Amino acid sequence: MATQSPTQSPQSAFTFLSQGAAIQEFRLDDQNIVLGFPEAKFYRSHNSPYFGETIGRTTNRVKNARIYDLNGKTYLLYANDGPNCLHGGKEGWGKKDFEGPSQVTRNGKEGVQFTYVSRDGDEEFPGTVECKVWYTANKEDGKTVLDVEYQVEFVGRECAETVVGVTNHSYFNLNPGSSTIKGTLVNLSTDQYLALDSNSIPTGEIIGHPSAPAPNTTFALGATSPSFDDCMVINTDSSSIPKDTRTQPLRRLVTLSHPDTGLNLEVLSTEPAFQFYTGEHIDVPALESSTGENIPAKGPRAGIAVEPSRYVDAQRKEWRGQCLLKQGEVWGARSQYRAWKT
Repeated sequence: MATQSPTQSPQSAFTFLSQGAAIQEFRLDDQNIVLGFPEAKFYRSHNSPYFGETIGRTTNRVKNARIYDLNGKTYLLYANDGPNCLHGGKEGWGKKDFEGPSQVTRNGKEGVQFTYVSRDGDEEFPGTVECKVWYTANKEDGKTVLDVEYQVEFVGRECAETVVGVTNHSYFNLNPGSSTIKGTLVNLSTDQYLALDSNSIPTGEIIGHPSAPAPNTTFALGATSPSFDDCMVINTDSSSIPKDTRTQPLRRLVTLSHPDTGLNLEVLSTEPAFQFYTGEHIDVPALESSTGENIPAKGPRAGIAVEPSRYVDAQRKEWRGQCLLKQGEVWGARSQYRAWKT
């Protein structure tokens, strides 16, 4: 079983965990800008918000926890979000032990690799797939840069096809001394999003978000508003989205900054969409570490999640090309985080 002790990346700004190939620390100006826990055990016992986790076998929600007409069958998944399956099911990949970290050189940069083999029937999904996650870190133009690459290969022969989707579920707080994201400045690259029904499932429409200003307009987050938990769309043409988006250019999704700290974060990806979530449902109690240290509670709006991904419920018939994987095929995606202080 993979170790659950923290592992330093080639760049000391980052710490990762084998469980869920999670990002535990992203340090900027000697401050950790991601929400998490100081000990790995809490990621298993108290991580209902999915802090730092690698999400899979699918991201976000699957309507009614069912996949229809796949291998000529209907697959009933675990419903953990009302009637829907959320972030891969009861545990999902974020609670699984990945193999690694293995020290690697990827695209000419020093980094680490994590691997997880999801067997046929894992969380009721069909087919055996192998997921690889690469983290590489470096400095570019005075910015601390973390590059994240995902690759999922259908390696089993149990069936002809399956569905996949992977992202990272880190939450960011650019004022780490504060318990909320109040005062954070946000700049979104799009105002288009997937309209939702009463169960947070897309209706199929892509429309302007009622709380988002025009693209590339900076706005501030207050104590309680504006509130987001929505899939913002960069590429509105589903038919043009390749199975492996790593061939696509990195595009800026969102820029965050905080005037009180001067900390800035830019998130880029090859993915066509991203979930933007202002953390209204974060609810983690105060904890005590094994050394007796007090770990403060984390409540609503303690952090902002930016999850590069395919569309929500991408397994539906009209969008399935985004996530359908057949024997011998590869699904891929890449994201990048750039952080700096001004």
